[in-house]
Amino acid sequence: MQSAQGSLDAGLDAGLDAAWRARVAAAPRGVAVLHEDAAWSAEELDARVDAMAVGLERAGIGSGDRVGLLLQNVPDALTTLLAAWRRGAIVALLNPMYAGEELRHLLRDSGARLVVTDSSLCARLAEAATGTDVETVWATTDTGTADRPVVPAGVTALDDVVAEHAGSTPSTVTTEPDDVALLTYTSGTTGPPKGAMNTHANVLAVAAGVREQMGLGAEDRVLCVAPVFHITGAVITTAAPLLAGSAVVLVGRTSSEKIVEACRRHGVTTTTGSITVYHGLAQAEGADRGTFASIRHLWSGGAPVPPATVDRFADSFGLYIHNIFGMTETTSACIAVPLGERAPVDPVTGSLAIGKPYPGVEVRVLDPAGEPLGPREHGELEITGPSIVPGYWRNEEATARTMPGGRLRTGDGAMVDEDGWVYIVDRLKDQINTSGYKVWPREVEDVLTRHDAVHQVAVVGEPDDYRGEAVVAHVVLVPGAQVGPEELVAFARERLAAYKVPRRVVLTDALPTTATGKIQRRVLRGT
Repeated sequence: MQSAQGSLDAGLDAGLDAAWRARVAAAPRGVAVLHEDAAWSAEELDARVDAMAVGLERAGIGSGDRVGLLLQNVPDALTTLLAAWRRGAIVALLNPMYAGEELRHLLRDSGARLVVTDSSLCARLAEAATGTDVETVWATTDTGTADRPVVPAGVTALDDVVAEHAGSTPSTVTTEPDDVALLTYTSGTTGPPKGAMNTHANVLAVAAGVREQMGLGAEDRVLCVAPVFHITGAVITTAAPLLAGSAVVLVGRTSSEKIVEACRRHGVTTTTGSITVYHGLAQAEGADRGTFASIRHLWSGGAPVPPATVDRFADSFGLYIHNIFGMTETTSACIAVPLGERAPVDPVTGSLAIGKPYPGVEVRVLDPAGEPLGPREHGELEITGPSIVPGYWRNEEATARTMPGGRLRTGDGAMVDEDGWVYIVDRLKDQINTSGYKVWPREVEDVLTRHDAVHQVAVVGEPDDYRGEAVVAHVVLVPGAQVGPEELVAFARERLAAYKVPRRVVLTDALPTTATGKIQRRVLRGT
């Protein structure tokens, strides 16, 4: 742990590359990455980082330039991050599922001049890059799947870049803590995606918090479940363990089967994923307590966690899922359930606490006028601390609106109890107004999830001529379960006030989710 502490401290005044170099120097032969049957030591990974950084330098990439990362969870995603930071460049995280105008917007907005992708995405990237600043594309054949197509003509193979510059070292670049390390794009639910400017200091603050909170050390094998192109994957399960001296376990594009295999093969000790990941594991073929014998602790963030789901997982596998909360604008984690503690459930709303603030993080709950509220009063969650981004890339208006005075207005309906536990009741914009009453979807979802036949549920409001909005529940049943909408409505009626009971239950095979497992209520609303 002391070497990990030293690695992070080394970056406080000089940035992420200095912190990574310190980790390499402290334990050069320590395992840094595990992927399929291969293992890379810190010094082996760093040699590839050096070669890539030289390639970036030869391509004219330096301080402040943007490098696009369009990859699944494969080793070259990590080396791209580290090589770009060695050059003082900014990594624009790009979703591999984007295409056409979605991807073009991110390329155009970020001004990325070089993009690292996999060979299967080159055609899609070429189409989207039209009219952008993209000049150079490097491609790997590691697509994160069993399919490994060849690099197409006109695209530079990443392995060729590394081979050409192997053994060389790039010019030294000075990086300041307030320099931007990542451009992480929001999901764009209220307009085009905005690029949050995550600085080196932001990432280091979260890495230090995660290391202390999870007790990460050289013996840990951290499974990267969340996509590396998402802030959770890039920081909590990549940067934090790399800088803490731990090994990162990569499985390409995540699936329950791959997670089970990785746990058995690599002795995974911890991971952080959305609750949908744990829903999948609970039903994964062959998964049992022995599968997860090496796990020390589990964390879930990115989507609400129903208390019943946590209880069921603990009953099945003997592992408690700790809540962890963060946003793109908080550079991921800033609130979490401490190790050794269990999150309480609010008796009024049924919400499971998301945790307590990290050291240095301050939370307040505000009324509509922006005035602070007292314990257990509901309002909007506001966060300040060392991981809050300085703003959105080239978007001063959105920065001023969302982060007035550097204080992040989250848009989450929340409360804080007398002991400092934070509860997210729901997104303010998802609140349902029915017959003049306010209904939080999460409260209804948490009740329905207690039914043994319910696997997942999402509650939304739909227009209703009489009530203004009607409560509607979209439900995915446990495989093989036989239950009708009427029974689920009756189940809810026994546990909820009449105005909160769903007027309609829709049984469905799956719920629409984002790449990180967040249920997209706006899709269900048709908005």
